[in-house]
Amino acid sequence: MKIICSKSNLLQGINMVLRAVPAHSSLNVLECILFDVSEDTITLTGSNMELGIETKVVGDILEPGRIALNAKFLSDIVRKLADNNITIETDEYHHASISCEKAKFDIPGRSGDDFPELPSVDKNVFITLNQFSFRSMINETIFSTSDIEENKLMTGESIKMINGKVRITSLDGHRIAMRYYDIKANEGEAIDIIVPGKALADLARIVQGDSYSEITMYVTQYHALFEFDQTRVVARLLEGKYYPVDQMITDDYDTKIEVNKADFISCLDRSILLTSGSDSKPIVFNLVGNNMELTIQSDSGSMRENIEVVKEGKDFRAGFNPKFLLDAFRAIDDETISIYFINDKTPCSIKNDNKDYIYIILPVTIS
Repeated sequence: MKIICSKSNLLQGINMVLRAVPAHSSLNVLECILFDVSEDTITLTGSNMELGIETKVVGDILEPGRIALNAKFLSDIVRKLADNNITIETDEYHHASISCEKAKFDIPGRSGDDFPELPSVDKNVFITLNQFSFRSMINETIFSTSDIEENKLMTGESIKMINGKVRITSLDGHRIAMRYYDIKANEGEAIDIIVPGKALADLARIVQGDSYSEITMYVTQYHALFEFDQTRVVARLLEGKYYPVDQMITDDYDTKIEVNKADFISCLDRSILLTSGSDSKPIVFNLVGNNMELTIQSDSGSMRENIEVVKEGKDFRAGFNPKFLLDAFRAIDDETISIYFINDKTPCSIKNDNKDYIYIILPVTIS
């Protein structure tokens, strides 16, 4: 194999597939990036058996071939080379020479045949979104996934087709984040899957995110394939039935407020200065008339601030985790946001009239 690529093109491809490469694996070849070079295509692949990323790199092909090179070592070398064309050449013993200007590295590789193939995914069931919407729907919900592996389903996000729209949902036991988006889909096919949150977070980082390009997700029983630009990402789905989130959502409320997003975010930002680590205290809402007093007390100090709101219904007092509120508010584009309350023991709901988004947050017990 012999190829010549610009440093920028090669590094972009390496960085993309690197997200699927495990730092350590009992199968050593998975710590490598596969170079699969045909007569007209340079393809890079990384995989950890749960997530696989494959992308094409622009370059000159002088000799086709396949080789697996240690991902971290390769990445470190390419980053340190000059901003010029890089030549990678391999021999029959799977040794690779990487050269750029006056620098040359000789490193051992592995046979490309040792690298496991990515799963094959049928393309019968699919949805298509523009990349901006796709990245937005992940960024606006991913923060509500759990990182506790014992609650496996909570580490993923539910993606489900409902009435011609795609709904993405995440929850971690303390809050729910839900978004709806218009889609293109094949008629008559139902999609109801759980995608690992880490896979979606990695996808959100590598998708360009413009509103003119599309990303298509193909679904089978065990895998989801995401195709966009010159890249393919295959994720193994989480098995099981997702939580009955529809039963957790209600339109009932005793109190509704409308609050200015910017003012509320600024207040929450200030309140979080008093919380750190185990000293995590709730922010207390005290609603009287059209005034909302927000207070927080911790071992680090206390803060009190008044915000003007438009209130409908009863006066109200309850406590909530300020970070959870901040995550939800930052994910919403509206200038004015509505929050619904029933009592101090039930979750609050943050949503718009069209229910394009719904955020549910459990209260925190206050004295």
